[in-house]
Amino acid sequence: MFYWLLFEQLYQYFSPFRVFRFITFRAAFASLTALFLCLVLGPWLIRKLRQFQIGQHIREEGPKSHQKKAGTPTMGGVLIVISIVLPTLLWANLANPYVWIALFGILSFGAIGFWDDYTKIRNKRNLGLTGRKKFALQCVVALIIGGFLLILREQGAYSTSMNVPFFKWFRPSLVIEPLLGNPFTYPLAFTFFFLFLILWIVGMSNGVNLTDGLDGLAIGLMVVAAAAMTALTYTSGHAEFARYLDLVRVPGAGELTIFCAAMTGACLGFLWYNAHPAEIFMGDVGSLALGGSLAVVAVLIKQEILLLFIGGVFVLEALSVILQVASYKLRGGKRIFKMAPLHHHFEALGWAESKIIVRFWIAGLVMALFALTTLKLR
Repeated sequence: MFYWLLFEQLYQYFSPFRVFRFITFRAAFASLTALFLCLVLGPWLIRKLRQFQIGQHIREEGPKSHQKKAGTPTMGGVLIVISIVLPTLLWANLANPYVWIALFGILSFGAIGFWDDYTKIRNKRNLGLTGRKKFALQCVVALIIGGFLLILREQGAYSTSMNVPFFKWFRPSLVIEPLLGNPFTYPLAFTFFFLFLILWIVGMSNGVNLTDGLDGLAIGLMVVAAAAMTALTYTSGHAEFARYLDLVRVPGAGELTIFCAAMTGACLGFLWYNAHPAEIFMGDVGSLALGGSLAVVAVLIKQEILLLFIGGVFVLEALSVILQVASYKLRGGKRIFKMAPLHHHFEALGWAESKIIVRFWIAGLVMALFALTTLKLR
Protein backbone atom coordinates (compact mmCIF):
# COMPACT_ATOMS: atom_id res chain seq x y z
CA MET A 1 0.00 0.00 0.00
CA PHE A 2 2.77 2.43 0.90
CA TYR A 3 4.54 1.49 -2.33
CA TRP A 4 1.51 2.40 -4.44
CA LEU A 5 0.54 5.49 -2.46
CA LEU A 6 3.92 7.09 -1.81
CA PHE A 7 6.01 5.98 -4.78
CA GLU A 8 3.56 5.44 -7.60
CA GLN A 9 1.41 8.47 -6.75
CA LEU A 10 3.22 11.04 -4.63
CA TYR A 11 6.92 10.77 -5.51
CA GLN A 12 6.48 13.30 -8.31
CA TYR A 13 5.49 15.88 -5.70
CA PHE A 14 8.00 14.87 -3.04
CA SER A 15 11.12 13.20 -4.46
CA PRO A 16 12.31 11.51 -1.21
CA PHE A 17 9.34 9.15 -1.60
CA ARG A 18 11.42 7.47 -4.32
CA VAL A 19 13.02 5.46 -1.53
CA PHE A 20 9.85 3.35 -1.45
CA ARG A 21 10.77 1.85 -4.80
CA PHE A 22 13.68 -0.01 -3.19
CA ILE A 23 12.84 -3.52 -2.04
CA THR A 24 15.59 -3.50 0.59
CA PHE A 25 14.08 -0.41 2.25
CA ARG A 26 10.57 -1.81 2.32
CA ALA A 27 11.77 -5.26 3.44
CA ALA A 28 13.61 -3.74 6.40
CA PHE A 29 10.57 -1.75 7.50
CA ALA A 30 8.25 -4.73 6.95
CA SER A 31 10.44 -6.79 9.26
CA LEU A 32 10.52 -4.04 11.88
CA THR A 33 6.76 -3.55 11.63
CA ALA A 34 6.15 -7.26 12.15
CA LEU A 35 8.56 -7.37 15.08
CA PHE A 36 6.87 -4.32 16.65
CA LEU A 37 3.39 -5.82 16.27
CA CYS A 38 4.42 -9.07 17.95
CA LEU A 39 6.21 -7.39 20.83
CA VAL A 40 3.42 -4.91 21.50
CA LEU A 41 0.41 -7.18 21.03
CA GLY A 42 1.99 -10.24 22.67
CA PRO A 43 1.21 -9.39 26.34
CA TRP A 44 -2.36 -8.36 25.44
CA LEU A 45 -2.96 -11.63 23.58
CA ILE A 46 -1.52 -13.72 26.42
CA ARG A 47 -3.88 -12.01 28.90
CA LYS A 48 -6.88 -12.56 26.63
CA LEU A 49 -6.07 -16.23 26.05
CA ARG A 50 -5.76 -16.78 29.80
CA GLN A 51 -8.99 -14.89 30.38
CA PHE A 52 -10.88 -17.16 27.96
CA GLN A 53 -9.00 -20.23 29.28
CA ILE A 54 -7.55 -21.12 25.88
CA GLY A 55 -4.74 -23.31 27.13
CA GLN A 56 -2.61 -26.12 25.74
CA HIS A 57 -3.75 -29.72 26.22
CA ILE A 58 -0.80 -32.11 26.51
CA ARG A 59 -1.12 -35.53 24.88
CA GLU A 60 -0.97 -38.33 27.41
CA GLU A 61 1.54 -40.43 25.46
CA GLY A 62 4.04 -37.56 25.32
CA PRO A 63 6.98 -36.97 27.69
CA LYS A 64 5.87 -36.77 31.32
CA SER A 65 7.92 -33.60 31.83
CA HIS A 66 5.54 -31.78 29.48
CA GLN A 67 2.51 -32.24 31.71
CA LYS A 68 3.47 -29.13 33.66
CA LYS A 69 2.97 -27.10 30.48
CA ALA A 70 -0.74 -27.90 30.41
CA GLY A 71 -2.82 -24.74 30.45
CA THR A 72 -0.19 -22.53 28.83
CA PRO A 73 -1.99 -20.13 26.44
CA THR A 74 -2.03 -21.48 22.89
CA MET A 75 -3.20 -20.36 19.42
CA GLY A 76 -0.56 -17.63 19.50
CA GLY A 77 -0.06 -18.31 15.81
CA VAL A 78 -2.93 -15.88 15.21
CA LEU A 79 -0.54 -13.12 16.28
CA ILE A 80 2.17 -14.46 13.95
CA VAL A 81 -0.15 -14.55 10.95
CA ILE A 82 -1.46 -11.04 11.63
CA SER A 83 2.09 -9.74 12.11
CA ILE A 84 3.07 -11.14 8.70
CA VAL A 85 -0.04 -10.22 6.71
CA LEU A 86 -0.42 -6.60 7.85
CA PRO A 87 3.21 -5.50 7.15
CA THR A 88 3.04 -7.26 3.79
CA LEU A 89 -0.13 -5.34 2.90
CA LEU A 90 1.51 -2.10 4.05
CA TRP A 91 4.93 -2.40 2.41
CA ALA A 92 4.58 -4.71 -0.62
CA ASN A 93 3.44 -3.83 -4.13
CA LEU A 94 -0.09 -5.23 -4.06
CA ALA A 95 -0.28 -5.36 -7.85
CA ASN A 96 2.17 -8.28 -7.71
CA PRO A 97 0.46 -11.71 -8.06
CA TYR A 98 3.22 -13.55 -6.17
CA VAL A 99 2.44 -11.53 -3.05
CA TRP A 100 -1.21 -12.56 -3.16
CA ILE A 101 -0.37 -16.23 -3.67
CA ALA A 102 1.91 -16.13 -0.62
CA LEU A 103 -0.80 -14.38 1.41
CA PHE A 104 -3.36 -16.93 0.27
CA GLY A 105 -1.01 -19.70 1.39
CA ILE A 106 -0.41 -18.38 4.89
CA LEU A 107 -4.07 -17.48 5.49
CA SER A 108 -5.38 -20.80 4.16
CA PHE A 109 -3.01 -22.99 6.15
CA GLY A 110 -3.55 -20.71 9.15
CA ALA A 111 -7.32 -21.25 8.85
CA ILE A 112 -6.85 -25.04 8.82
CA GLY A 113 -4.66 -24.78 11.91
CA PHE A 114 -7.16 -22.47 13.61
CA TRP A 115 -9.94 -25.01 13.01
CA ASP A 116 -7.76 -27.77 14.43
CA ASP A 117 -6.83 -25.74 17.53
CA TYR A 118 -10.43 -24.63 18.08
CA THR A 119 -11.58 -28.25 17.95
CA LYS A 120 -9.01 -29.19 20.61
CA ILE A 121 -10.11 -26.34 22.86
CA ARG A 122 -13.79 -27.21 22.40
CA ASN A 123 -13.19 -30.90 23.14
CA LYS A 124 -10.79 -30.05 25.99
CA ARG A 125 -8.42 -32.73 24.71
CA ASN A 126 -5.37 -32.85 22.47
CA LEU A 127 -7.55 -34.23 19.67
CA GLY A 128 -8.44 -31.81 16.92
CA LEU A 129 -9.27 -32.54 13.30
CA THR A 130 -8.69 -36.11 12.19
CA GLY A 131 -5.47 -36.72 10.32
CA ARG A 132 -7.34 -37.48 7.10
CA LYS A 133 -9.47 -34.34 7.25
CA LYS A 134 -6.48 -32.12 7.99
CA PHE A 135 -4.44 -33.70 5.20
CA ALA A 136 -7.33 -33.39 2.75
CA LEU A 137 -7.77 -29.69 3.50
CA GLN A 138 -4.04 -29.09 3.09
CA CYS A 139 -4.07 -30.90 -0.25
CA VAL A 140 -6.97 -28.74 -1.45
CA VAL A 141 -5.00 -25.58 -0.64
CA ALA A 142 -1.93 -26.94 -2.44
CA LEU A 143 -4.03 -27.79 -5.50
CA ILE A 144 -5.54 -24.30 -5.60
CA ILE A 145 -2.06 -22.78 -5.42
CA GLY A 146 -1.02 -25.12 -8.25
CA GLY A 147 -3.92 -23.80 -10.31
CA PHE A 148 -2.76 -20.22 -9.74
CA LEU A 149 0.77 -21.15 -10.79
CA LEU A 150 -0.39 -22.77 -14.02
CA ILE A 151 -2.39 -19.65 -14.86
CA LEU A 152 0.75 -17.56 -14.34
CA ARG A 153 2.67 -20.06 -16.47
CA GLU A 154 0.27 -19.62 -19.36
CA GLN A 155 0.81 -15.86 -19.04
CA GLY A 156 4.57 -16.33 -19.19
CA ALA A 157 5.01 -15.15 -15.59
CA TYR A 158 6.07 -18.48 -14.06
CA SER A 159 8.41 -21.29 -15.02
CA THR A 160 8.07 -24.93 -14.03
CA SER A 161 11.84 -25.47 -14.27
CA MET A 162 13.67 -26.15 -11.01
CA ASN A 163 17.04 -24.93 -9.80
CA VAL A 164 19.24 -27.88 -8.89
CA PRO A 165 22.21 -27.17 -6.58
CA PHE A 166 25.75 -27.56 -8.00
CA PHE A 167 24.53 -27.73 -11.64
CA LYS A 168 24.18 -24.78 -14.02
CA TRP A 169 22.74 -26.71 -16.92
CA PHE A 170 20.44 -29.20 -15.21
CA ARG A 171 16.99 -27.66 -14.79
CA PRO A 172 14.27 -30.33 -14.96
CA SER A 173 10.76 -29.15 -15.70
CA LEU A 174 7.84 -30.18 -13.51
CA VAL A 175 5.46 -29.91 -16.46
CA ILE A 176 6.25 -31.52 -19.81
CA GLU A 177 5.40 -29.54 -22.92
CA PRO A 178 3.00 -31.13 -25.43
CA LEU A 179 4.82 -33.46 -27.84
CA LEU A 180 3.54 -33.63 -31.44
CA GLY A 181 0.15 -32.43 -30.30
CA ASN A 182 -0.39 -35.42 -28.03
CA PRO A 183 -3.46 -34.47 -25.94
CA PHE A 184 -2.49 -36.89 -23.16
CA THR A 185 0.85 -35.24 -22.39
CA TYR A 186 -0.52 -32.29 -20.45
CA PRO A 187 -2.83 -34.16 -18.04
CA LEU A 188 -0.13 -36.63 -17.03
CA ALA A 189 2.46 -33.87 -16.62
CA PHE A 190 0.04 -31.71 -14.66
CA THR A 191 -0.73 -34.63 -12.37
CA PHE A 192 2.95 -34.92 -11.53
CA PHE A 193 3.12 -31.16 -10.97
CA PHE A 194 0.25 -31.20 -8.48
CA LEU A 195 1.59 -34.27 -6.68
CA PHE A 196 4.94 -32.50 -6.36
CA LEU A 197 3.26 -29.43 -4.85
CA ILE A 198 1.36 -31.56 -2.36
CA LEU A 199 4.55 -33.35 -1.32
CA TRP A 200 6.52 -30.14 -0.87
CA ILE A 201 3.92 -27.74 0.54
CA VAL A 202 1.89 -30.12 2.70
CA GLY A 203 5.04 -31.93 3.76
CA MET A 204 6.78 -28.76 4.98
CA SER A 205 3.61 -27.54 6.68
CA ASN A 206 3.38 -30.76 8.68
CA GLY A 207 7.14 -30.78 9.26
CA VAL A 208 6.99 -27.46 11.11
CA ASN A 209 3.91 -28.68 12.97
CA LEU A 210 5.74 -31.80 14.18
CA THR A 211 8.78 -29.75 15.23
CA ASP A 212 6.66 -27.48 17.40
CA GLY A 213 7.00 -29.61 20.50
CA LEU A 214 9.53 -27.73 22.66
CA ASP A 215 9.56 -24.12 23.84
CA GLY A 216 10.91 -21.92 21.06
CA LEU A 217 12.19 -24.82 18.94
CA ALA A 218 10.07 -24.41 15.80
CA ILE A 219 9.83 -20.62 15.90
CA GLY A 220 13.59 -20.25 16.37
CA LEU A 221 14.23 -22.48 13.36
CA MET A 222 11.68 -20.45 11.41
CA VAL A 223 13.66 -17.26 12.11
CA VAL A 224 16.66 -18.88 10.42
CA ALA A 225 14.63 -20.36 7.55
CA ALA A 226 12.70 -17.14 6.87
CA ALA A 227 15.90 -15.08 6.89
CA ALA A 228 17.50 -17.45 4.39
CA MET A 229 14.40 -17.33 2.20
CA THR A 230 14.50 -13.53 2.36
CA ALA A 231 17.96 -13.61 0.79
CA LEU A 232 16.83 -16.09 -1.87
CA THR A 233 13.74 -14.11 -2.86
CA TYR A 234 15.82 -10.97 -3.26
CA THR A 235 18.45 -12.63 -5.45
CA SER A 236 15.87 -14.51 -7.52
CA GLY A 237 14.04 -11.30 -8.37
CA HIS A 238 17.18 -9.23 -9.02
CA ALA A 239 18.28 -9.38 -12.66
CA GLU A 240 22.02 -8.97 -12.05
CA PHE A 241 22.24 -11.29 -9.03
CA ALA A 242 20.14 -13.96 -10.75
CA ARG A 243 22.36 -13.83 -13.82
CA TYR A 244 25.58 -13.86 -11.76
CA LEU A 245 24.40 -16.82 -9.64
CA ASP A 246 22.82 -18.51 -12.66
CA LEU A 247 19.38 -18.74 -11.07
CA VAL A 248 16.05 -19.02 -12.81
CA ARG A 249 15.03 -15.38 -12.61
CA VAL A 250 11.41 -14.83 -11.65
CA PRO A 251 10.52 -11.25 -12.59
CA GLY A 252 8.47 -9.71 -9.80
CA ALA A 253 9.44 -12.34 -7.24
CA GLY A 254 11.57 -9.74 -5.51
CA GLU A 255 8.38 -8.45 -3.86
CA LEU A 256 8.29 -11.71 -1.91
CA THR A 257 11.31 -10.33 -0.06
CA ILE A 258 8.87 -8.10 1.84
CA PHE A 259 6.72 -11.11 2.76
CA CYS A 260 9.72 -13.15 3.94
CA ALA A 261 11.20 -10.21 5.83
CA ALA A 262 7.87 -9.76 7.63
CA MET A 263 7.92 -13.47 8.45
CA THR A 264 11.41 -13.13 9.91
CA GLY A 265 10.40 -10.17 12.08
CA ALA A 266 7.17 -11.82 13.24
CA CYS A 267 8.96 -15.06 14.18
CA LEU A 268 11.64 -13.14 16.05
CA GLY A 269 9.00 -11.16 17.95
CA PHE A 270 7.04 -14.28 18.85
CA LEU A 271 10.21 -16.01 20.02
CA TRP A 272 10.45 -13.33 22.72
CA TYR A 273 7.38 -14.87 24.41
CA ASN A 274 7.79 -18.45 23.21
CA ALA A 275 11.38 -18.91 24.45
CA HIS A 276 11.88 -21.45 27.23
CA PRO A 277 9.96 -21.37 29.52
CA ALA A 278 7.21 -20.41 27.06
CA GLU A 279 4.53 -17.90 28.00
CA ILE A 280 2.50 -18.81 24.91
CA PHE A 281 2.43 -21.53 22.24
CA MET A 282 1.80 -20.90 18.56
CA GLY A 283 -0.49 -23.90 18.09
CA ASP A 284 -1.34 -25.42 14.74
CA VAL A 285 -2.61 -22.09 13.48
CA GLY A 286 0.98 -20.86 13.58
CA SER A 287 2.97 -23.97 12.67
CA LEU A 288 0.83 -24.99 9.68
CA ALA A 289 0.74 -21.41 8.38
CA LEU A 290 4.49 -20.89 8.68
CA GLY A 291 5.46 -24.23 7.15
CA GLY A 292 2.98 -23.95 4.31
CA SER A 293 3.88 -20.38 3.39
CA LEU A 294 7.61 -21.13 3.55
CA ALA A 295 7.14 -23.91 1.00
CA VAL A 296 4.88 -21.75 -1.18
CA VAL A 297 7.59 -19.09 -1.41
CA ALA A 298 10.21 -21.73 -2.28
CA VAL A 299 7.99 -22.99 -5.11
CA LEU A 300 7.36 -19.47 -6.37
CA ILE A 301 11.06 -18.60 -6.62
CA LYS A 302 12.07 -22.03 -7.97
CA GLN A 303 14.14 -23.09 -4.95
CA GLU A 304 12.27 -26.27 -4.08
CA ILE A 305 15.46 -28.32 -3.67
CA LEU A 306 17.16 -25.78 -1.42
CA LEU A 307 14.06 -25.82 0.80
CA LEU A 308 15.11 -29.31 1.89
CA PHE A 309 18.26 -27.76 3.39
CA ILE A 310 16.79 -24.47 4.61
CA GLY A 311 14.10 -26.44 6.43
CA GLY A 312 16.40 -29.39 7.05
CA VAL A 313 15.46 -29.89 10.70
CA PHE A 314 11.77 -29.82 9.80
CA VAL A 315 12.43 -32.50 7.17
CA LEU A 316 14.31 -34.68 9.65
CA GLU A 317 11.56 -34.34 12.23
CA ALA A 318 8.94 -35.41 9.69
CA LEU A 319 11.09 -38.32 8.48
CA SER A 320 11.59 -39.53 12.05
CA VAL A 321 7.82 -39.84 12.46
CA ILE A 322 7.40 -41.61 9.11
CA LEU A 323 10.19 -44.08 9.91
CA GLN A 324 8.88 -44.68 13.42
CA VAL A 325 5.36 -45.45 12.21
CA ALA A 326 6.61 -47.63 9.33
CA SER A 327 8.93 -49.56 11.64
CA TYR A 328 6.17 -50.12 14.19
CA LYS A 329 3.73 -51.46 11.58
CA LEU A 330 6.15 -53.47 9.44
CA ARG A 331 8.41 -54.87 12.16
CA GLY A 332 5.81 -56.07 14.63
CA GLY A 333 5.85 -53.15 17.05
CA LYS A 334 9.60 -52.49 16.99
CA ARG A 335 10.63 -48.82 17.11
CA ILE A 336 13.67 -47.03 15.70
CA PHE A 337 13.56 -44.12 18.13
CA LYS A 338 12.65 -44.06 21.78
CA MET A 339 9.97 -41.54 20.87
CA ALA A 340 9.05 -39.52 17.80
CA PRO A 341 9.35 -36.78 16.58
CA LEU A 342 13.13 -36.64 16.82
CA HIS A 343 13.36 -34.02 19.57
CA HIS A 344 11.39 -36.32 21.90
CA HIS A 345 13.94 -39.06 21.25
CA PHE A 346 16.68 -36.86 22.70
CA GLU A 347 14.43 -35.97 25.63
CA ALA A 348 14.06 -39.69 26.32
CA LEU A 349 17.86 -39.98 26.23
CA GLY A 350 18.02 -37.48 29.09
CA TRP A 351 19.00 -34.30 27.25
CA ALA A 352 17.77 -31.08 28.86
CA GLU A 353 15.07 -29.26 26.89
CA SER A 354 17.13 -26.09 26.53
CA LYS A 355 20.11 -28.08 25.21
CA ILE A 356 17.98 -29.81 22.56
CA ILE A 357 16.52 -26.47 21.45
CA VAL A 358 19.86 -24.71 21.07
CA ARG A 359 21.53 -27.65 19.32
CA PHE A 360 18.65 -27.98 16.88
CA TRP A 361 18.89 -24.22 16.21
CA ILE A 362 22.60 -24.66 15.46
CA ALA A 363 21.83 -27.54 13.10
CA GLY A 364 19.19 -25.44 11.35
CA LEU A 365 21.58 -22.52 10.96
CA VAL A 366 24.32 -24.73 9.51
CA MET A 367 21.88 -26.24 6.99
CA ALA A 368 20.58 -22.82 5.96
CA LEU A 369 24.11 -21.47 5.47
CA PHE A 370 24.98 -24.52 3.40
CA ALA A 371 21.92 -23.90 1.23
CA LEU A 372 23.04 -20.32 0.57
CA THR A 373 26.61 -21.35 -0.22
CA THR A 374 25.38 -23.69 -2.96
CA LEU A 375 24.32 -20.62 -4.96
CA LYS A 376 27.97 -19.75 -5.61
CA LEU A 377 29.06 -23.37 -6.04
CA ARG A 378 27.09 -23.85 -9.25
